[in-house]
Amino acid sequence: MEARLLRYYPGRGIRLVKGYMQYVWDDRGKRYLDAHTGHGAAFLGHSNPAIVDRVKRQLGELVVCSLSFDCYAREEAVRALSRIAPSHLDSVAFANTGSEAVETALKMAWAYTGRRALVAFRGSFHGRTLAALSATWNPRYKAGFPVLGDVVFLEYNGDPGEVERGIKRLEGRLAAVIVEPVLGEGGVVPARRDFMRAVADAASDAGALLIIDEVQTGLGRTGRLWAHEYYGVEPDILVVGKALGGGIPVSAVLARGEVAASLEGGRHGSTHAGNPVAMAAVSAAVDVILGDDVPAKAAAAGSLLKSALESELDGARLVREVRGLGLMIGVDVRRDPTPILKCMQDRGVLALRAGVSVVRLLPPYMVTPSDVEVAASAVEACIPS
Repeated sequence: MEARLLRYYPGRGIRLVKGYMQYVWDDRGKRYLDAHTGHGAAFLGHSNPAIVDRVKRQLGELVVCSLSFDCYAREEAVRALSRIAPSHLDSVAFANTGSEAVETALKMAWAYTGRRALVAFRGSFHGRTLAALSATWNPRYKAGFPVLGDVVFLEYNGDPGEVERGIKRLEGRLAAVIVEPVLGEGGVVPARRDFMRAVADAASDAGALLIIDEVQTGLGRTGRLWAHEYYGVEPDILVVGKALGGGIPVSAVLARGEVAASLEGGRHGSTHAGNPVAMAAVSAAVDVILGDDVPAKAAAAGSLLKSALESELDGARLVREVRGLGLMIGVDVRRDPTPILKCMQDRGVLALRAGVSVVRLLPPYMVTPSDVEVAASAVEACIPS
């Protein structure tokens, strides 16, 4: 009997056979503007030639190399990340997915502080493995699983004083505060500056580590290399993923040296972490980000897309708000967005939902003004008047 594929997500009813930069094609030859990008992973484009060439070369040299051994591809990837990492984060730990990177970051915080409690925020999404899931807000994702109990959820973008008091109440047992600069799954909600400052200051005052989850927001998507730059805060640990390998599965944790050292000596491990092919993709991705000024291009394209959406949707009674940063944009509607996403797909634009009512647009950085028009027109045509 042929095995059946276990789908984690509802099927979209099309078979994709090819992708190039901002477009994908189905098996009938129909082209789509991709603003889904595998939950944001193809931000640097599908089959970006600079990344494909580097990966092909590595495939002919070395495909597997455990962290027990040195290899040139991994050394080059560490040097590449050093070019874009915040200067105070001088250590890197590689992983394979965003969830695994969050798990690594949390283990660093627990090992370094010797404490157990965590603070996370309502609406947050940090992954579906057990520790990451414990710090994720949505109760539906956690139902039936033995998640950690020592996690306190505070209001995202809540009153700064309340946030500070909520963190202070855990002083002496708080290991870390984990926060997204923009809620992704939670509805594409950018943080307020006063909120982020209060989170950072209160964590420091409590002797806890600040973990900033930039799995979706990092590497230029929001118009800055790192979204936390908008807020003037410095993480102790930075979690990176999705676009890091240009679509190749890879993630990383950037941390202060003394924090990262807490997991040395066999306290953590991963079979495929630092895989040479993934490392080649990381080096190439960093070259693209810096060489093509990706943050600036994302800022310009995102501003154009947000303005076009606001113009097209002006007066639409079902639209609550258009919001976001750079090329991470949400259209909050007063209904289930699933039919809107299906309609957009029929019109040649792929997008995804966020939360219960948001159409989320995560296109690659090289989208053109004409692509922006196509996307905005599709959203407008698919939202009932």
